[in-house]
Amino acid sequence: MYKRQLFEVAGFKNFKNRFSLDFSDVRDYGFNTDCVNNDLISKMIIYGKNSIGKSNIGLALFDIVSHLSVKNVTPNLYDYYLNVENANAYAAFHYVFSFDGNEIDYTYHKDEKQSLLYEKLCLNNDLVFEYDYESKKGVMEGIRKLSPTLNWSLQDVDSVLKYVMNNTVLDESHPLRLMMEYVNNMLWFRSLDENRYIGYKIKSNDYFDFIFEEDILKEFETFLHDSGIDNNLTVKTDHDGIKRLYFDTDVPLPFFKVASSGTKALYTFFYWYKTAKNVSLMFIDEFDAFYHYELAESIVKLLEKMKTTQVILTSHNTNLLTNRIMRPDCYFILTKDRLTSLVNATDRELREGHNLEKLYMSGEFNG
Repeated sequence: MYKRQLFEVAGFKNFKNRFSLDFSDVRDYGFNTDCVNNDLISKMIIYGKNSIGKSNIGLALFDIVSHLSVKNVTPNLYDYYLNVENANAYAAFHYVFSFDGNEIDYTYHKDEKQSLLYEKLCLNNDLVFEYDYESKKGVMEGIRKLSPTLNWSLQDVDSVLKYVMNNTVLDESHPLRLMMEYVNNMLWFRSLDENRYIGYKIKSNDYFDFIFEEDILKEFETFLHDSGIDNNLTVKTDHDGIKRLYFDTDVPLPFFKVASSGTKALYTFFYWYKTAKNVSLMFIDEFDAFYHYELAESIVKLLEKMKTTQVILTSHNTNLLTNRIMRPDCYFILTKDRLTSLVNATDRELREGHNLEKLYMSGEFNG
């Protein structure tokens, strides 16, 4: 059965018109097959000019987390929510998920206060519900079939879907349960910040102290060494009784005060890599902002080993544009008007032997 996974957004931040990201547009390449899983793109890098909206693609994709889960959404990331030229006064989001041969089609609209105005859910082309929050009217027959004993009380409900899923007993293998599990296990973070993140955890109180376990400390030290940072590490208990991470020098230096931006970015990556298990979708914004080329490549290779996790990276590093690392259907270019994979950005039939970076720099994909 043909599997679909699709995301569309319009009217959100810099996306005035509809932007689409189709995870199911997979080509028949015989190399770097780790970048595809279950006929869906599993590993992806997005390129684009500064201020074109690469970060906002991630924020749009993760908007669903804010009303379907109780997981963390760092404040202020969603300021200036609507596109300034938006004539509809709402942002529209559309998701299509495939789970075990079942297709879920989920659409919603939000206003500038990020409140739901409209919500619609279909399962295998059958309408489960459609609800207008302004008129407080909707079509609910599908929910009544799904949960005949559900106690209806939609007053002050921020999401019909969330309410139904929190008050309905469904088997763990039910496609709607699988969708909610997917949303609850989504993770967005940014290498440029110490610990601004969306999803996966309600809190990350262990960000500074997860490292104190001896095995973890040694593993992080080895990770830094492999990344070209030769310093050793140690843990000290300061006068205030709090354990802190230090560089193990003649005079120990506090890690978070003296480490470079690149080293702290590696700490953030390592924290999530070690603590975030069973992540469904990981979006790392500007993942290699402080990394040299070889380190960036090694991080990509590490992420490719996460077989069941979909990974999206944003980058300016064209050295990563090579079939040695990924493949043409997994590299995307964001422009003002669209998000396009390399295979769809040219009439040329891209093969394994093509130099993707050279083609990119020559304007081949500017179409």
